[in-house]
Amino acid sequence: MKKIYLSLLSLSLIAFIGCKNETKKADEEVEEIEVEEVVEEVKEEPKAVTIQLEARSESTVTGTVNFSETDGVVSMVADMSGLTPGTHAIHLHAEADCSSADAKSSGGHWNPTFKDHGKWGAETGYHKGDIGNFEVGEDGLGKVEFSTNEWCIGCGDDKKDILGKAVVVHQGTDDFTSQPSGAAGARVSCAGIIE
Repeated sequence: MKKIYLSLLSLSLIAFIGCKNETKKADEEVEEIEVEEVVEEVKEEPKAVTIQLEARSESTVTGTVNFSETDGVVSMVADMSGLTPGTHAIHLHAEADCSSADAKSSGGHWNPTFKDHGKWGAETGYHKGDIGNFEVGEDGLGKVEFSTNEWCIGCGDDKKDILGKAVVVHQGTDDFTSQPSGAAGARVSCAGIIE
Protein backbone atom coordinates (compact mmCIF):
# COMPACT_ATOMS: atom_id res chain seq x y z
CA MET A 1 0.00 0.00 0.00
CA LYS A 2 2.86 2.33 0.83
CA LYS A 3 4.37 1.73 -2.61
CA ILE A 4 1.11 2.62 -4.35
CA TYR A 5 0.69 5.72 -2.19
CA LEU A 6 4.28 6.87 -2.93
CA SER A 7 3.83 6.14 -6.65
CA LEU A 8 0.62 8.21 -6.74
CA LEU A 9 2.28 11.01 -4.80
CA SER A 10 5.27 10.99 -7.19
CA LEU A 11 3.04 11.07 -10.25
CA SER A 12 1.01 13.94 -8.79
CA LEU A 13 4.18 15.90 -8.03
CA ILE A 14 5.56 15.35 -11.56
CA ALA A 15 2.26 16.41 -13.11
CA PHE A 16 2.14 19.53 -10.90
CA ILE A 17 5.71 20.58 -11.81
CA GLY A 18 5.05 19.91 -15.50
CA CYS A 19 1.94 22.10 -15.47
CA LYS A 20 3.78 24.85 -13.61
CA ASN A 21 6.62 24.82 -16.21
CA GLU A 22 4.11 24.97 -19.10
CA THR A 23 2.34 27.91 -17.45
CA LYS A 24 5.66 29.73 -16.93
CA LYS A 25 6.68 29.08 -20.55
CA ALA A 26 3.32 30.36 -21.82
CA ASP A 27 3.68 33.54 -19.68
CA GLU A 28 7.16 34.17 -21.09
CA GLU A 29 5.86 33.84 -24.66
CA VAL A 30 3.06 36.34 -23.96
CA GLU A 31 5.56 38.84 -22.46
CA GLU A 32 7.86 38.44 -25.48
CA ILE A 33 5.02 39.12 -27.92
CA GLU A 34 3.96 42.24 -26.01
CA VAL A 35 7.53 43.63 -26.07
CA GLU A 36 7.82 43.04 -29.82
CA GLU A 37 4.59 44.95 -30.45
CA VAL A 38 5.82 47.98 -28.46
CA VAL A 39 9.13 48.06 -30.36
CA GLU A 40 7.36 48.02 -33.72
CA GLU A 41 5.22 51.04 -32.75
CA VAL A 42 8.23 53.30 -31.91
CA LYS A 43 9.25 55.32 -34.98
CA GLU A 44 11.65 58.25 -35.16
CA GLU A 45 10.03 61.55 -36.09
CA PRO A 46 11.99 63.72 -38.55
CA LYS A 47 13.61 66.69 -36.82
CA ALA A 48 13.83 70.18 -38.29
CA VAL A 49 15.18 73.60 -37.32
CA THR A 50 14.94 76.87 -39.29
CA ILE A 51 17.06 79.91 -38.42
CA GLN A 52 17.33 83.45 -39.79
CA LEU A 53 20.74 84.82 -40.76
CA GLU A 54 21.32 88.39 -39.64
CA ALA A 55 23.75 90.90 -41.18
CA ARG A 56 27.01 91.51 -39.29
CA SER A 57 30.24 93.48 -39.87
CA GLU A 58 28.29 96.33 -41.55
CA SER A 59 27.06 94.05 -44.35
CA THR A 60 23.55 93.55 -45.73
CA VAL A 61 23.75 89.74 -45.82
CA THR A 62 20.59 87.99 -44.59
CA GLY A 63 18.94 84.67 -45.27
CA THR A 64 17.41 81.47 -44.00
CA VAL A 65 19.05 78.19 -43.06
CA ASN A 66 16.97 75.02 -42.77
CA PHE A 67 18.25 71.89 -41.06
CA SER A 68 16.38 68.59 -41.19
CA GLU A 69 17.31 65.12 -39.96
CA THR A 70 15.96 61.90 -41.40
CA ASP A 71 17.32 58.39 -40.81
CA GLY A 72 20.52 59.70 -39.18
CA VAL A 73 21.39 62.18 -41.95
CA VAL A 74 21.22 65.94 -41.41
CA SER A 75 20.58 68.11 -44.47
CA MET A 76 21.26 71.85 -44.52
CA VAL A 77 19.88 74.30 -47.09
CA ALA A 78 21.01 77.93 -46.79
CA ASP A 79 19.54 80.69 -48.98
CA MET A 80 21.25 84.09 -48.69
CA SER A 81 21.03 87.54 -50.24
CA GLY A 82 23.05 90.75 -50.07
CA LEU A 83 26.40 89.06 -50.75
CA THR A 84 29.16 90.48 -52.93
CA PRO A 85 29.82 88.49 -56.12
CA GLY A 86 32.51 85.82 -55.82
CA THR A 87 33.42 82.96 -53.50
CA HIS A 88 32.35 82.95 -49.86
CA ALA A 89 32.86 80.51 -46.98
CA ILE A 90 30.22 79.15 -44.62
CA HIS A 91 30.94 77.33 -41.35
CA LEU A 92 29.37 76.16 -38.12
CA HIS A 93 30.87 78.01 -35.16
CA ALA A 94 31.10 76.79 -31.58
CA GLU A 95 28.62 79.15 -29.88
CA ALA A 96 25.02 80.05 -30.81
CA ASP A 97 25.79 83.67 -29.94
CA CYS A 98 25.64 86.25 -32.72
CA SER A 99 25.23 89.25 -30.41
CA SER A 100 28.44 91.11 -31.29
CA ALA A 101 28.54 93.45 -34.31
CA ASP A 102 31.30 91.37 -35.93
CA ALA A 103 29.79 87.96 -34.91
CA LYS A 104 33.00 87.02 -33.09
CA SER A 105 30.78 86.17 -30.11
CA SER A 106 30.06 82.90 -31.98
CA GLY A 107 33.60 81.72 -31.20
CA GLY A 108 35.80 79.66 -33.50
CA HIS A 109 34.81 76.84 -35.82
CA TRP A 110 32.95 73.98 -34.17
CA ASN A 111 35.68 71.40 -33.67
CA PRO A 112 34.62 68.76 -31.12
CA THR A 113 37.16 66.22 -32.43
CA PHE A 114 40.13 68.64 -32.09
CA LYS A 115 41.31 68.22 -35.69
CA ASP A 116 43.13 70.76 -37.88
CA HIS A 117 41.03 72.97 -40.13
CA GLY A 118 40.60 71.60 -43.64
CA LYS A 119 38.23 70.79 -46.46
CA TRP A 120 35.27 68.60 -45.44
CA GLY A 121 36.23 64.93 -45.75
CA ALA A 122 40.00 65.55 -46.07
CA GLU A 123 42.15 62.65 -44.89
CA THR A 124 44.40 65.11 -43.05
CA GLY A 125 41.43 66.23 -40.94
CA TYR A 126 38.72 68.87 -40.76
CA HIS A 127 36.44 70.53 -38.25
CA LYS A 128 32.85 69.32 -37.92
CA GLY A 129 31.95 72.93 -38.78
CA ASP A 130 34.04 73.13 -41.99
CA ILE A 131 31.21 73.21 -44.53
CA GLY A 132 33.20 74.95 -47.29
CA ASN A 133 32.80 77.55 -50.03
CA PHE A 134 29.99 78.62 -52.34
CA GLU A 135 29.67 80.93 -55.34
CA VAL A 136 27.65 84.13 -55.59
CA GLY A 137 26.67 85.80 -58.86
CA GLU A 138 26.05 89.45 -59.70
CA ASP A 139 22.58 89.23 -58.13
CA GLY A 140 24.13 88.77 -54.65
CA LEU A 141 22.26 85.52 -54.03
CA GLY A 142 23.91 82.44 -52.57
CA LYS A 143 22.70 78.90 -51.92
CA VAL A 144 24.36 76.05 -50.05
CA GLU A 145 23.07 72.48 -49.82
CA PHE A 146 24.94 70.10 -47.56
CA SER A 147 24.19 66.67 -46.02
CA THR A 148 26.09 64.52 -43.54
CA ASN A 149 25.69 61.70 -41.06
CA GLU A 150 28.35 63.36 -38.86
CA TRP A 151 25.77 65.78 -37.42
CA CYS A 152 22.54 65.31 -35.50
CA ILE A 153 19.80 67.62 -34.24
CA GLY A 154 19.30 67.40 -30.48
CA CYS A 155 20.78 63.94 -29.96
CA GLY A 156 22.97 65.08 -27.06
CA ASP A 157 26.21 63.69 -28.54
CA ASP A 158 28.81 66.47 -28.09
CA LYS A 159 30.65 65.33 -31.22
CA LYS A 160 27.56 65.43 -33.47
CA ASP A 161 24.85 67.68 -32.03
CA ILE A 162 24.53 70.99 -33.92
CA LEU A 163 22.13 72.58 -31.41
CA GLY A 164 23.88 75.40 -29.59
CA LYS A 165 26.13 76.21 -32.57
CA ALA A 166 26.02 79.12 -35.05
CA VAL A 167 26.02 79.35 -38.83
CA VAL A 168 28.48 82.00 -39.98
CA VAL A 169 28.87 83.34 -43.53
CA HIS A 170 32.25 84.89 -44.33
CA GLN A 171 33.18 87.72 -46.69
CA GLY A 172 36.00 85.74 -48.30
CA THR A 173 37.10 82.29 -49.43
CA ASP A 174 38.18 79.45 -47.14
CA ASP A 175 41.66 78.37 -48.34
CA PHE A 176 41.29 75.04 -46.42
CA THR A 177 44.88 75.26 -45.12
CA SER A 178 45.33 78.35 -42.91
CA GLN A 179 44.92 77.48 -39.24
CA PRO A 180 42.69 77.62 -37.38
CA SER A 181 39.97 78.92 -39.72
CA GLY A 182 40.95 79.09 -43.39
CA ALA A 183 41.52 82.87 -43.55
CA ALA A 184 37.97 83.45 -44.83
CA GLY A 185 37.71 87.07 -43.69
CA ALA A 186 34.99 89.02 -41.91
CA ARG A 187 31.87 87.35 -40.57
CA VAL A 188 29.15 89.03 -42.65
CA SER A 189 26.13 87.06 -41.41
CA CYS A 190 25.33 84.90 -38.41
CA ALA A 191 22.50 82.87 -36.83
CA GLY A 192 22.40 80.66 -33.74
CA ILE A 193 21.01 77.12 -34.03
CA ILE A 194 18.63 76.89 -31.11
CA GLU A 195 15.68 74.48 -31.11
